[in-house]
Amino acid sequence: MAVAFTREEDYEAQAANLPDRPVSTHPNLVTATGLAAIDAELASARAAYAAAQAEGGISADRTAMARATRDLRYWSARRGSAQLTEPEPQAGKVQFGGTVEIEREDGRRQTFRIVGEDEADPAKGSVSYASPLARALLGKAEGDIATINGGEVELVAVR
Repeated sequence: MAVAFTREEDYEAQAANLPDRPVSTHPNLVTATGLAAIDAELASARAAYAAAQAEGGISADRTAMARATRDLRYWSARRGSAQLTEPEPQAGKVQFGGTVEIEREDGRRQTFRIVGEDEADPAKGSVSYASPLARALLGKAEGDIATINGGEVELVAVR
């Protein structure tokens, strides 16, 4: 009977032993919007941690406390390393925080804003400055050709 209790406790301990969220090795460049989003996530993580503590902490729900602790560590680290980056606009040049419109070889046009890693959401039109797409476009100007995934794209507009 003691073995059954030990095994149950082991499963609970394993569920509460969540791995840390990976932190990128790239500099944590952020736009003003990205910095505000990190601050919001950090506030949310602090609230989740406080709620987990108020509910009895580890003895009540080990997984909730582990998740809250992990998220608090991650967002604290991201806030601590955040570098607000607002470059002086250079007309027609692709740069961090800017928006670029490209035309692919098949005629499709796509528009992306180049932002920090935590802010990136390709489905919503933003890509990380560390992504292959952004790296291929940064520093280029309207009318330039860039190679992306083995195909060529033309920079149609930079805003």
